[in-house]
Amino acid sequence: MSNPPQHNTTISRLNYCVIIPTYNNSKTLKRVIDGVLFYTSDLIIVNDGATDSTPQILEQYSGVEVVGFEKNRGKGAALRAGFIAARNKGYDYAITIDSDGQHFPDDMFVFLQEIEANGDALLIGSRNMGQEGVPKKSSFGNKFSNFWFWFETSIKLEDTQSGYRLYPIKSIPKKYFTTKFEFEIEVIVRSAWKGIPVKNVPVKVLYDPTERVSHFRPFTDFSRISVLNTVLVTISLLYIKPRNFIYSFKKKSVKRFLIENVLHNDDSPQKKALSIALGVFIGIAPLWGFQTVTVLFLAYLLRLNKLIAFAFSNVSIPPFIPFIILASLKVGNLLVPGNDILPTEMSFKAINQNLVQYLAGSIVLALLMAVVAGTGAYFILLAAGKNKVHKNA
Repeated sequence: MSNPPQHNTTISRLNYCVIIPTYNNSKTLKRVIDGVLFYTSDLIIVNDGATDSTPQILEQYSGVEVVGFEKNRGKGAALRAGFIAARNKGYDYAITIDSDGQHFPDDMFVFLQEIEANGDALLIGSRNMGQEGVPKKSSFGNKFSNFWFWFETSIKLEDTQSGYRLYPIKSIPKKYFTTKFEFEIEVIVRSAWKGIPVKNVPVKVLYDPTERVSHFRPFTDFSRISVLNTVLVTISLLYIKPRNFIYSFKKKSVKRFLIENVLHNDDSPQKKALSIALGVFIGIAPLWGFQTVTVLFLAYLLRLNKLIAFAFSNVSIPPFIPFIILASLKVGNLLVPGNDILPTEMSFKAINQNLVQYLAGSIVLALLMAVVAGTGAYFILLAAGKNKVHKNA
């Protein structure tokens, strides 16, 4: 079937191809290839070191590009090789479809219609995991994956494990850590971190236990996925979430931030005041280099407003740092007698010589300023709230 019939589509102007990664799925491979070729000849097949009759099946498709590995390297490696081949041929999008027969080729147009209607995104086919025949372990694994994807990206999806996807291959990251099944988690998380929209689109699914061959190894692959999620969660907490907060804060002027996120925020005056107090405390406390991570973690733990707490932790911006250090040293000298210093003598050497005084003074100063800022903010917010109620009445 080297010249299969082509299906006319109104979305042919989208520059896409289809990638089929395959490993020992000879029972269903031919059906999947023929199904895709009925709609498009822009097809790339990646033979991931198959040891069954896959090579003989692929010989029947002389007009199709085939990328082959001598030994099995994993689904992630196969997909990555497919992406490279697709980019080299100049495609903008790649639809990936598994070779085990569970996907329906006509659903390709669900992905393409979404892109045409709403622009670039990484799309994942959302399967009905509650339908008859879906293995319970697949349903559980999907829920597990959905939770961690949400935790790492703040994006809620119904299905994060489906291999039926559309990738904007010129936009997604080019380098990855993983080569096995866990790659499909890494690529969507890191694409979301890059600002690429990640969405679900509904697709049909067929689970036929007499045909379907799964190469997922429960213990080994689940362990690899768990390690990957541990790494991704760590990166998310230490870098991605603080970065996103900083970006969202920088986009607003100070006046706009105070009006929208402090005065007009729906949180109670107590919660906002405590958030301000926490931010001021962390901003003055001797936590240089760890202030952003600490304030966001504590705000999350104490269920305070993270954006407000982060904003007010920036009291230690460069113009104020000398005054904060000097005030800390002065307060510290009152608590722990030492060598008092003058403003003109302030230096890193002076701080080093009065380290105990500085640490004690900065903590006490941070507590005092947090109480003052939190108390003042509470009464201001309370008065602003009463004034708003009075005007509305």
